Amino acid sequence: MSIHRFVEPGVREAAEACCHQILAHLENALLANGMATFAISGGNSPKPLFHELVRARFDWSHVHVFWVDERCVPPQHEQSNFRAADREFLIPARFPHRNAHRVYTELRPDRAAERYAEDILHVFGLQPGEVPAFDVIHLGVGADGHTASLFPGDPLIEDRERLTAAVYVEKLAQYRVTMMPVVIASAKHTVLFSPGADKAAVVREAVEAEYDPVRLPVQLVRHSRNVSWFLDEAAAAQTR
Repeated sequence: MSIHRFVEPGVREAAEACCHQILAHLENALLANGMATFAISGGNSPKPLFHELVRARFDWSHVHVFWVDERCVPPQHEQSNFRAADREFLIPARFPHRNAHRVYTELRPDRAAERYAEDILHVFGLQPGEVPAFDVIHLGVGADGHTASLFPGDPLIEDRERLTAAVYVEKLAQYRVTMMPVVIASAKHTVLFSPGADKAAVVREAVEAEYDPVRLPVQLVRHSRNVSWFLDEAAAAQTR
């Protein structure tokens, strides 16, 4: 395991640095395998990163994109991670529609999670019980320490068998579908884009506090192979 921390003056610079590293990993995968796999996170934080990915004018024709997590709302709902990524990244980047593997939130949450795991296995050419190794997984972190849709105290954090699961987020009164810890840990490269002063305390705890992912789920990345944090100065203000 290796963990690297990159601190840039502002959000734009952090997004640009994160973008460059993501594309370098994807280019290496394309050269080695002829295809690449990329999992992205949702919410508002990734928008500056999505804009940089569009500006890069990368050839996405052999890249497959997946969602780390998704809210169980229709795909064109304003809270949909797919909708946000489609508008901010996929459409302007001319990403091939056939290579975008969204979560089918039209289904019941448990069935949507099962279908999503099946889709992942199919693209990777794996059998049930095998674990995919994404070329790049992009994660964010909430002020409460959650990553993906794994929130503090959720028993799913200790599950090392399932690839995906439906989770009910009590404080949001909402079902979500999320990739599970075994998928996060198996990624070849993990990047965390976490700018903003509101992330400073949780970034410090994620990096420096005693390992306790049930309390602070983002610490799951400590078991990932190659981890890079991309921060602006405000987010890095409390770290050594």
